[in-house]
Amino acid sequence: MQIKNVAFIGTGIMGARIAGHLMDAGYDLTVYNRTREKAEALLAKGAHWAESPAAAAAHADVVFTMVGYPTDVEDVYLSTDGLIRAAKKGAWLIDLTTSSPQLARDIHDAAEVEDKHAFDCPVTGGEQGAIDGTLTLIIGAAEKDVEPVMPLLECFSSRRFFFDQPGGGQTAKLCNQVSLASCMVGYADALALAEQSGIDAEKVLEVMASGTGGSGASKTLAPKSLAGDYKPGFLAEHLRKDIALALQRSEDLDITLPGAETAFTLFDMLCQIGGSRMGTQALTLLYQEEGTCAAAGLDWSLLEQGDEDGEGCGCDHDHDHECGCGHDHDHGDHECCGGHGHHHEDGHECHCHDHEGRA
Repeated sequence: MQIKNVAFIGTGIMGARIAGHLMDAGYDLTVYNRTREKAEALLAKGAHWAESPAAAAAHADVVFTMVGYPTDVEDVYLSTDGLIRAAKKGAWLIDLTTSSPQLARDIHDAAEVEDKHAFDCPVTGGEQGAIDGTLTLIIGAAEKDVEPVMPLLECFSSRRFFFDQPGGGQTAKLCNQVSLASCMVGYADALALAEQSGIDAEKVLEVMASGTGGSGASKTLAPKSLAGDYKPGFLAEHLRKDIALALQRSEDLDITLPGAETAFTLFDMLCQIGGSRMGTQALTLLYQEEGTCAAAGLDWSLLEQGDEDGEGCGCDHDHDHECGCGHDHDHGDHECCGGHGHHHEDGHECHCHDHEGRA
């Protein structure tokens, strides 16, 4: 199969960079995004604009999707005018979104019935990895089965892991996100302890990096936290979504993930007070004085309003703290811990989490 025409749906922080690498490799690219403005750089580079996902996919040999939530994935693929029906026979449909493993299996099966080939391929490596073309791909298929599209995957990745079954890539990515979230809570706790103890937090990071206390998160994101740089390389609301998906899976398996539960509580709180569109490193703001939070654009009163009104997270997505995969799951309560108002003996009012009864 000679691949000439490629469609890319979802040109956000990561998607636009990946699409650019495909263009640099010589593929003729058609793009669609809900907000055209986010595709303008690609259009200026020579990409073609489509008015809908179906229009983008109509003549494409390969279609990539990178959208926000599982509900978006389900709509793009399985709606009446979705990709399963709109793409041509023999087309490859590759979802780069971090989404639901079960949804990935459903899409794969539906595509096969229509003589099309779909597989899940979530990525990790953040915005910088997308810029550099060095992302890690986590693929829900066997390597031999995706050989026809390997040249495209190699355009924007440096490592590729194959999990041999539909949904396997999504499950592995959720494992990665569970570890990442706990590592972020770990470095946020460490920085809070250092700062409140009056010692050099940057030196503490060096100590952590010299031994086993460090992590990829503390290496790449903690310095941004210390510098007050909350520009998103990966949105806080998207990590919250990923943790919720992992928690849903843990409930399916009847296992407990206390680290993920704690991380969800904190990222949910961050999103509720206005940090949903900040980078994940903004987690450390939850440990800061209220004035520092306000200067960064957060508002603790939103949390109280949400509690009083009985409203959800306030991130403008209708998922009620569920995974958003469009399936009838219940992730449990995952309530906000509400522990941001307690005082330490020195009179400092911290906004860190209250662990009592929240493991």
